[in-house]
Amino acid sequence: MVQQDAAADLRAAITEGRTALGIELGSTRIKACLIGPDHAPVATGSHDWENQLVDGRWTYSLDAVWAGLQEAYADLVADVEQRYGVRPTTFGAMGVSAMMHGYLAFDAADELLVPFRTWRNTSTGPAAAELTELFGYNIPLRWSVAHLYQAILDDEPHVPDVAHLTTLAGYVHWRLTGRKVLGVGDASGVFPVDPATKQYDARMLAKLDELVAARRPGLAVAELLPEVLVAGQEAGRLTPEGATLLDPSGTLQAGVPLCPPEGDAGTGMVATNSVAPRTGNISAGTSIFAMVVLERPLARVHHELDLVTTPAGDLVAMVHCNNGASELGAWAEMFGEFARALGGPATADDVFGALFRAALEGETDGGGLLAYNYLAGEPITGLDAGRPLVVRTPGSRLTLANFMRTQIYGAFGTLALGMRVLAEEGVAIDALFAHGGIFKTAGVAQRLLAAAVGAPVAVGETASEGGAWGIAVLAAYMRAATADGDPGLGTYLDERVFSGAALDVVEPDADDVAGFAAYLERYEAGLAVERAAVEAIPTGTNGADA
Repeated sequence: MVQQDAAADLRAAITEGRTALGIELGSTRIKACLIGPDHAPVATGSHDWENQLVDGRWTYSLDAVWAGLQEAYADLVADVEQRYGVRPTTFGAMGVSAMMHGYLAFDAADELLVPFRTWRNTSTGPAAAELTELFGYNIPLRWSVAHLYQAILDDEPHVPDVAHLTTLAGYVHWRLTGRKVLGVGDASGVFPVDPATKQYDARMLAKLDELVAARRPGLAVAELLPEVLVAGQEAGRLTPEGATLLDPSGTLQAGVPLCPPEGDAGTGMVATNSVAPRTGNISAGTSIFAMVVLERPLARVHHELDLVTTPAGDLVAMVHCNNGASELGAWAEMFGEFARALGGPATADDVFGALFRAALEGETDGGGLLAYNYLAGEPITGLDAGRPLVVRTPGSRLTLANFMRTQIYGAFGTLALGMRVLAEEGVAIDALFAHGGIFKTAGVAQRLLAAAVGAPVAVGETASEGGAWGIAVLAAYMRAATADGDPGLGTYLDERVFSGAALDVVEPDADDVAGFAAYLERYEAGLAVERAAVEAIPTGTNGADA
């Protein structure tokens, strides 16, 4: 009876619009997550997609954006109908999140000027270096302002026509609501944000205008940037045109309020309740990054560390690695093919589970093997292109267990180098929370990550839901803040979302820590092999490098 009552309550919440919808456009999957009044996931939908390397640049077409969003939304609606027998027509709130950074430039008629340049592109080195020196503030290669200034340096013909810039989340939100805005966390990867004002840094904008004036007189960068909003503010409502874009069937009604669009880093912080100082989270997907909320500014500029903000505008140090779990996925797919060739059933979950569990049986240092997951360039290690590699010596012990432990270590190798810089800055971390599909097999990646970062790693029940759930929670927070007064994001998460939440915390194992340290020493030395591979072996994809 209790179960029947709970299902009836959820049906009522769905039909009455007391739910929140979150949509996140990740690097390999677009995911939709519907949450109920208690913030628990009610239904999900997804669509798989991939970036393309076109004319030497990583991109997604805008047609692919909308086809994927519509499929993910339709998949979610089908899941709701199957579970609860009702079809949602409205929601209490919505939010859009997406991979951060990159370059989406539009003209005055709102036409896209050049194909979307994603965070994965590393062609902005001169611009990033010059801006970093100008500001005394690290400007990574993937930031939107680096892309804009590089286009100015290269005299690209589209530059005079640029009327506004945005991120992928900002673009989707704009098309759904008509408003050109960004959440402060996403905005902090477009241009540096001043934590005191929670707006773009006025001093740096003035410096950039002076620099740009010599090449493009009259171009005011501030006029190109989206408006910045913080978590809890309403960021517009779903228009009739936006509703049709998301749901061509015409069932979805206009008028749903939307929270500020955020980047996947911000939604990862929300999904792991790591928005307070001395907390941090690690998000593992196509890229892998750590976010640590700072008590104070860093003492000096580090190219390994970005300074961004939480969705509430507090300063965060970000260790962003361009390469994450994609290489693991490629190996798992190949092992799955092998299993099926032998005549056995092999679902993706079965294959991942078997391979990850094998990793725990490997030698703590990987048996002398090395693995590099570099499908793209990796700024932290100074590489503008990548070649996935497995390297061993005649004396290495090549077993499945060692191979898989090394592959997981390889996914965390660059991250560990960046986290070492944070430790040298004296940044204190009380807790690290991890999320992403790599943690779905309980106790494996989590344990090896704890060894890699030398700190306890917690994984919650919603770890595999990730950013789609995080942006749904931000949408629910916006609705509560506008209706009942803003309690503050940290308080809201502590008291209404995560109170009583089950967490699995793994402490670093001393043997694993020592083994990973030995592995990382080889990993740093072996970067010379990676560099040589980049120089010697062309990608063979469109004849261009990543």
